[in-house]
Amino acid sequence: MPTKKIRVEIFNNGDRYTITFEGQVTREKALRLLDLVELLGGMPTVDSESNHSTSEMSKIDKVRLVAEKNFPVGWFSSRDTQSAYEEHFNEHILLSTVSTYLSRLADRGILIKSGASNQRRYRIVSALRIPNR
Repeated sequence: MPTKKIRVEIFNNGDRYTITFEGQVTREKALRLLDLVELLGGMPTVDSESNHSTSEMSKIDKVRLVAEKNFPVGWFSSRDTQSAYEEHFNEHILLSTVSTYLSRLADRGILIKSGASNQRRYRIVSALRIPNR
């Protein structure tokens, strides 16, 4: 079977990113690549700044959007996310709802969670890991 090769070029605010992927292409790897492209600004996200109304988005999608926009690197808490959600969408959301959705996103492999339940922290899963040199 021939080796598969995917090349993606992203142009964002004068910056150019070229990502080349060679090898066995699986659904999981393709989704990770698309997550990275979205993180770098190569794909539009659906939110209040786009043509789509945020009322069309589910709350879990809104929580994910807020987490990805506000905390692309580093650890964050449910309270951090709640505050960013309320500021971004100008609507109240219960802390327990945010915690539930963050936990579900972690179960889906989108986030990593750490710590005891009363001190839980989350982090976005990196699409690509840069090896230590």
